[in-house]
Amino acid sequence: MIEFERTKKLAKKNKLTLLEVNDKAGLGKRTIYNWKDRKPGSLALSAVAKVLHTSTDYLSGRTDDPNPHQKETVALDHEVPYSYHGYHVPEEYLNMVRELMEKDIRERRARKNGREQ
Repeated sequence: MIEFERTKKLAKKNKLTLLEVNDKAGLGKRTIYNWKDRKPGSLALSAVAKVLHTSTDYLSGRTDDPNPHQKETVALDHEVPYSYHGYHVPEEYLNMVRELMEKDIRERRARKNGREQ
């Protein structure tokens, strides 16, 4: 199965044996070797992806990019309810935080480019 082959490939790249990956992921004995014949469970696959610094999408063949980091930013904050210590965060607070973050990003970019704002 593709999960086994890709895990084996990334383990080798990271100079780890499959048994080491298996142990670091906290899986049962020889779990990864069972992936030769069986589909892994989502929790096991996620644990291995974390150990190998990749994504479950790569290990399961949904993408050919082993790098889990997004190449572009996607704004999804309108879809996520925010809370702090169990309490809903009002929209006006979120707007203040967004403004502070945008200001900080602009200042960092300016410093990086050699000019202060």
